[in-house]
Amino acid sequence: MAKTVFGSTKRFGSRYGRTTKLRFGEIEKEQRRLHKCPYCHKEKVKRISVGIWECRKCSAKFTGKAFTL
Repeated sequence: MAKTVFGSTKRFGSRYGRTTKLRFGEIEKEQRRLHKCPYCHKEKVKRISVGIWECRKCSAKFTGKAFTL
């Protein structure tokens, strides 16, 4: 039996294919996790929009890559 895709990619149903959904799921999981702040070194950085990140501890706003720091 085939391995099923769970998580945020369930919303696509049977569309777009397995490989595409697996890649998209990995990228989305990475972008939504908390990252380490380059200023205060705490794991409190969240993505605000494409390339814009904000630390919830020290309120530093900075730019980075689109999906990860």
